[in-house]
Amino acid sequence: MADFTLRAATEQDFPGIRRLIHLVGINPMSLDWRRFLIAVDSSGQLLGCGQLKPHGKEVIELASIAVEPAYQHQGIASAIIDQLLGRAPRPLYLICRGPMGPFYERWGFRSLSLPEMPSYFRRLARLAGVVAPLIGDSGGMLVMELK
Repeated sequence: MADFTLRAATEQDFPGIRRLIHLVGINPMSLDWRRFLIAVDSSGQLLGCGQLKPHGKEVIELASIAVEPAYQHQGIASAIIDQLLGRAPRPLYLICRGPMGPFYERWGFRSLSLPEMPSYFRRLARLAGVVAPLIGDSGGMLVMELK
């Protein structure tokens, strides 16, 4: 089990956050270090991150949950999510790859059908439905909500 501390990100952490997001292959858009919570080891090395990303005034997304591959499955993502959920308004949304759905269900997130989604996520879901077959992504994308 990794030994880590959670803390708010600083501007100096931003290059590491951006590198980690690219490394794990998740959405690199709208990364603002001021919204991030990070996990660091005793030497200050970035192990994981996550943010609460606003989409307008009404919609907040749990986003950018990423952990260094060598430190995955050691409770880092769960600790980040627990902390962010304690600060987040409801409803709270997230986007994930289909196979990740059960992971987020542990916190009470549920998958939404297209008509249930806020318009921002509905547009993304439609786009993903077009793009996924072209790139061979059979896992699909889920939009989930926590009330």
